[in-house]
Amino acid sequence: MRTALIFGGSGQIGRPLLRQLAGKGWRIAALSRDDQAGVAGVDWVRGGFDAMPVLPARFDAIISAGPLDAFARWYSQSDVETGRVVAFGSTSVDTKQHSADTAERDVARRLREGETMVFATGSARGAAATLLRPTLVYGAGRDATLTRIAALASRWRFFPLPRGADGLRQPVHVDDLAAAALACLDAPASFGRAYAVPGGETLPYREMIARVLVCLQPPARLVEVPSPLFALAVQAARLLGRAPGEAMIGRMRDDLVFDVAPALRDFGYAPRAFVPTAEMFRPPA
Repeated sequence: MRTALIFGGSGQIGRPLLRQLAGKGWRIAALSRDDQAGVAGVDWVRGGFDAMPVLPARFDAIISAGPLDAFARWYSQSDVETGRVVAFGSTSVDTKQHSADTAERDVARRLREGETMVFATGSARGAAATLLRPTLVYGAGRDATLTRIAALASRWRFFPLPRGADGLRQPVHVDDLAAAALACLDAPASFGRAYAVPGGETLPYREMIARVLVCLQPPARLVEVPSPLFALAVQAARLLGRAPGEAMIGRMRDDLVFDVAPALRDFGYAPRAFVPTAEMFRPPA
């Protein structure tokens, strides 16, 4: 039986990852700061990057589905041995590196530094590392974009967008990301490489939001408004602490599209089209 150490196992990608690994017969140690419900094949270990418990000396694989920079630092300092490392980053490493928002540029910098550190550490230890960069994640009710929009639309019964919000997007389901991590574990072509892992459909921002709104119970209306009126709506949302940042609003007209072909070629990545349901945007209890 192969063994895996999982970081971020209680998160939106980590949960389906645990289920899929356990379903394939892996024995899993998953870290969490809090008590977690039992999952067959999973041993929950209490701890985190700032309070690491004693771990076994070796695992067949280590997978990080949590913050990349924190994982990279731990991995560079840890004496836990493994021959295989898979870590999730984000396409924000590219899309936010020239953002007008200082915080977003910092996110991109930390992602880039984390990727570099993981590859360097793996190379020094003779471990094969793969980095997976998701696009716009959804499906577990824990993302900061579509779930937030669904919550506001459910409250207001409508959601405003500025006219011309037609930048292309590729939303990706958490189950497909978990499957990608599992698939590339035994794919030698993926060793030492980073991959964009977008969703299986490319669609305009406006259409993506429209599909979210129509699946809500009850459905909400999409209202396209002139930019000045949209700015007022954003100000109102900020009073509730739920408004997106200025840079994110500006990107609604930008195409953020990534090539799925390398991941398809090297480990058979085949994500689903964007067919949302209300349950996908319902936060877990």
